[in-house]
Amino acid sequence: MTDARDHTLDGTRGTIAVREWPHPRPRYVALLAHGYGEHIGRYAPVAEVLTAHGAAVFGPDHTGHGRSAGERVVIEDFEDVVTDVRAVAELSRTAHPDVPAVLVGHSMGGLIAARYAQRYGATLTALVLSGPVIGPWETPARLLAEAGRHGEVPDVPVSPAALSRDPAVGASYAADPLVWHGPMKRPTLKAFVRTLATVADGGSVAPLPLLWLHGDDDRLVPSPGSRTGVRRLAGDGPLTERIYPGARHEVFHETNKAEVFADLIRFLDGVLAT
Repeated sequence: MTDARDHTLDGTRGTIAVREWPHPRPRYVALLAHGYGEHIGRYAPVAEVLTAHGAAVFGPDHTGHGRSAGERVVIEDFEDVVTDVRAVAELSRTAHPDVPAVLVGHSMGGLIAARYAQRYGATLTALVLSGPVIGPWETPARLLAEAGRHGEVPDVPVSPAALSRDPAVGASYAADPLVWHGPMKRPTLKAFVRTLATVADGGSVAPLPLLWLHGDDDRLVPSPGSRTGVRRLAGDGPLTERIYPGARHEVFHETNKAEVFADLIRFLDGVLAT
């Protein structure tokens, strides 16, 4: 695999670290949006698959995450994060001005990607959502209610075992110094609540082709709630759903990841051929 390159952009709330997995003659650009508490470096396996398929891949550490500026895991407004992703897209467009772009968002990154598609869908050829935080996701409102009663947000860290049936994935996550292992923070919870409502009310992204990937044993972001949000977002546009029996939250790191990547590539082949 080609060595990754690192860039730094001026984001809406400080510097944003961006990683590029280059391709000498890409057929398309893939933008990656990572999930809550993690960082873009965990997406190297996804980037490897996409570069082998002919993509140049770009993805930021969102504000407050990874190597980017900001108080850890504090996102006060997801609209700013979407604007930061747009800056990454412009960086990729400068390097590769004449190729299509696809956006892949996981978990919190799925919420960011959904809102990005509502704002900038005309610039995309396809949208991919993996375990997306979209629709009636109850966790932020529940934690805020508990914080209101007890004075602080409960410390309910992500269980590494909830990520994948592969224990090595959880062990790597637990040992990663760039992953946040503490409690969620009030501003971020409030921003989640607002943006879930914004996306719900923001209309569909049709006719943009949308691929939805989800594990049916995802306990962090259960698939029934996401289904409501995804179908509203797709509207009457083309929607492809792949729900994997027994899979947990991070389908790109799951024991059946070869199947997941094959579904991803099949979808991209279809949209890039049109």
